[in-house]
Amino acid sequence: MSTSLVIVESPAKAKTIAGYLGDGFVVESSIGHVRDLAKASELPEDVRKESWASMGVNVNDNFYGFYVVPPDKKKQVAHLKRLLKDVDHLYLATDEDREGEAIAWHLLEVLNPKVPVHRMVFHE
Repeated sequence: MSTSLVIVESPAKAKTIAGYLGDGFVVESSIGHVRDLAKASELPEDVRKESWASMGVNVNDNFYGFYVVPPDKKKQVAHLKRLLKDVDHLYLATDEDREGEAIAWHLLEVLNPKVPVHRMVFHE
């Protein structure tokens, strides 16, 4: 039987949704955002002194953003990566709003899944 990882935004949602999905699904929370724009001190050394460094966005290169996983999220991101190693599908079930879409995109970027990825939306 295949196993799927479903990632939602909050632990409370994870608990509720896990009760509906049952066997074959591992439901876990991202605990909100998993990445943020880098502070100047977190940028690669060769770009720290650029005029745009305080924003974390290279305005001279198509507004390329430098993102980092905040220290308080590293443990959860590592946990999600471990879970992802043992599944056949990933479902990004973040909220259906701007924040949820941003979180889903950041999850996709940081987890770099090697399994099929699907978008899932729940409504009350």
